[in-house]
Amino acid sequence: MAWSPTEDQNRRLLRARDAMDRDYAQRLDLPALARLAYMSEGHFSRTFRTTFGETPHHYLQRRRIERAMARLRDPASSVTDVGLQVGFESLGAFSRAFKAVTGVSPSHYRAQRRTAHAPVCFVKTWLRPVSFGEARTAAPPVR
Repeated sequence: MAWSPTEDQNRRLLRARDAMDRDYAQRLDLPALARLAYMSEGHFSRTFRTTFGETPHHYLQRRRIERAMARLRDPASSVTDVGLQVGFESLGAFSRAFKAVTGVSPSHYRAQRRTAHAPVCFVKTWLRPVSFGEARTAAPPVR
């Protein structure tokens, strides 16, 4: 079956995105992802952003934060352990990325989590992190 050039490019981009979804905790860099898509680094980065609406780096960071949010619901794991388990190299890097995506620190997120009494699909939507630069601002404290 012959694919159009656009379909072929999209399939190659999906191959790289699937690798990020599957191997999010591994060290993934732009050259390795571009090789998976059979593209140069610059072309891969540009077409990934055009196709998926964010850079490969931001996509991977958001995926890691999504996984971290689920793991932070388990009080048995420390914040540092969660950050290392999802692929961050230090607590500082994890905390900065977590706050950039969610608007709160990992510790604050864990402290304010509540057991939601709603259908799972709604809970997942509410807990899904936003894109970079669009972090929700925390409500001002009530005095």
